Amino acid sequence: MEPSIYSYSLCIALPLMLFFGFYFLLAPTSEKAIFNNYLRSRRIMGVAILLLAANYSVHFFFGIRFKNTDAAILMNLSTYFLCYWLFSSALTTLLDRFYITKRRLRTHICLWILFSILSGIVLLLLPKGGLQTTVMFALAAWLVIYGLFLTRRLLRAYHRVIRIFDDTRADDIGAYIKWLSIFTYWAVTFGVGCGLLTFLPDEYVYIWILSSVPFYIYLFLCYLNYLLFYEQVENAMEDGMTSEEEDLCDTTNREQAQRQDTPFSMPK
Repeated sequence: MEPSIYSYSLCIALPLMLFFGFYFLLAPTSEKAIFNNYLRSRRIMGVAILLLAANYSVHFFFGIRFKNTDAAILMNLSTYFLCYWLFSSALTTLLDRFYITKRRLRTHICLWILFSILSGIVLLLLPKGGLQTTVMFALAAWLVIYGLFLTRRLLRAYHRVIRIFDDTRADDIGAYIKWLSIFTYWAVTFGVGCGLLTFLPDEYVYIWILSSVPFYIYLFLCYLNYLLFYEQVENAMEDGMTSEEEDLCDTTNREQAQRQDTPFSMPK
């Protein structure tokens, strides 16, 4: 691959990612308390994009892919693993404000550290050959499975909210969050592919980099548009959750009342 093509593709993607990342992180929103969750989600997404931008910057300014392939693969795998968690957390938080907990945060940070250490051992300490290649593909499979696990959790939260809207709302409020589903499937195609495309031949890397540009543009526009409807969606979600909890309590009370009304008969 010509380094110039590779550099040009990074030069196109990097400024956009920096702009989107810093905008998500620093742009103001309404001071209403209801927007706190949206702001938290957007900031997490901003951190994820800036982390990827830092990865791209190392490739752009130092050409690490051409100087030390193993170090480039290690950096990519470690970055993607952490970004999977950040992307899924940002989107899931929009659907469940209680999703991020200290325990869950510790668990995924520990998994990221473990994955990075194992990747470093395999790439830097194991001799090149069949064993190293086999273990590297195993780590790539771990990355893909981890991404699919996070995707499944996000889609379950999405469909749960859609079901609540369908049960409690006459209007099609679920249409306002449909972009989450569309973006998730796109992210699976693009994000999970990162684990496989890390080993992409050099002459095709620029295609993968350029394909990320519409991905981030779509994400940016979705967050901007969602801000217009966020308060309406959040209120509907609160009403739906309350109705669901009330229905659950009513069902539990009826079952308890039925048990109390059932006559007790002595065995003969």
